[in-house]
Amino acid sequence: MANISKKLLTELTSEEANGPFITFMLNTHHGHQAVEKDQIMFKNFAKEAKQRFDKKYTDHSFEPFQEKIDQLLADGDFWRSGTESVAVILTADEIYSHRLTIPVDDQYYVSDLPYLLAIIKNMQFNYSYYLMGLNRDSMKLYAVRNKEITAIELPADAPKDIVTALGDELTGGNLNVSARGGEVGSFHGVNTKDEEVEIDWVNYYQAVDNFLKEFENPDQLPLYLFALPENQTQFKKIAKNPYYSDKAAISGSPAQANINEIKQEIQKISDQLAAAETKSYQKLSDRKFVDQLVDIVPAAKEGKVSHLFIATSNLVNGFGEDPAVEYDRRQVLNEIADNVIKNGGQVFVLDQKDAPDEKSLLAILRY
Repeated sequence: MANISKKLLTELTSEEANGPFITFMLNTHHGHQAVEKDQIMFKNFAKEAKQRFDKKYTDHSFEPFQEKIDQLLADGDFWRSGTESVAVILTADEIYSHRLTIPVDDQYYVSDLPYLLAIIKNMQFNYSYYLMGLNRDSMKLYAVRNKEITAIELPADAPKDIVTALGDELTGGNLNVSARGGEVGSFHGVNTKDEEVEIDWVNYYQAVDNFLKEFENPDQLPLYLFALPENQTQFKKIAKNPYYSDKAAISGSPAQANINEIKQEIQKISDQLAAAETKSYQKLSDRKFVDQLVDIVPAAKEGKVSHLFIATSNLVNGFGEDPAVEYDRRQVLNEIADNVIKNGGQVFVLDQKDAPDEKSLLAILRY
């Protein structure tokens, strides 16, 4: 799960978050003309939302919402920071904006509840972790959050290469070692025996592991490797860092890869973790469950649901036959999700193939 999304969900479902809420779901774009179109869509949605708000909440003023809408429209940085999409949730007192990595249906909602389903879906298979590009004689470290990768600037004494890490302790003595991020092809110097190469390899990885044990990791994020298979095997033998995990890895040489190429590779990590996560869901269907809306609604209200799975096939476009009346299936499912979360359960919005038994709706019961 993305920690930012999880934190936002906690805030929006807490007792401190008071409605009415206006939620805008918008796909966002880069480029001047595209940004202007995004602003126009937001402005038009805001006009329609005002009409619905005035009709639905006759005892509330729209003015605090309009002030926040105007504030966002005037914020050039907000519109230029385009991601795949954005969720904007307004109350009379607060603006909650959350960048998403998934496409959404351009929509707005005026309701007693914030619209949560897109934020929930954004958390699915969206992992935060550290990635280490590891060669035999060098390493680089990256942070991956919300499907974006950032190179971490390491301190000068970090074991970025074998020379920095081992110095005079290199068993080969006067070795000509490539410390430019390439894989060591050979050692040229006084000693070139295979066993001495092996000793340097092991010692270097021990130095890397020792550094990682001291590396600040306040969120306790896992560490995965981008390395050749033999380097993964060697590091796994040595690693004592509690955050290192072999649950996922990128097999290949990161030696010459730039950050854009690595960004393409990290999808392999997501795919491996998602496959394991999806497999774990299937076991839940062995427990008592209900899969009909008429049964799920009261179970969610009564706090009986531990896990709720909603397939994206349920999230159909439109408000129904009368656009002046805000009702669609999403709102019903959103209220169920809100009840499940407030009662300590978990909610998942997945493609149907990833849901337990490929059911479109499934609520796992606590008892």
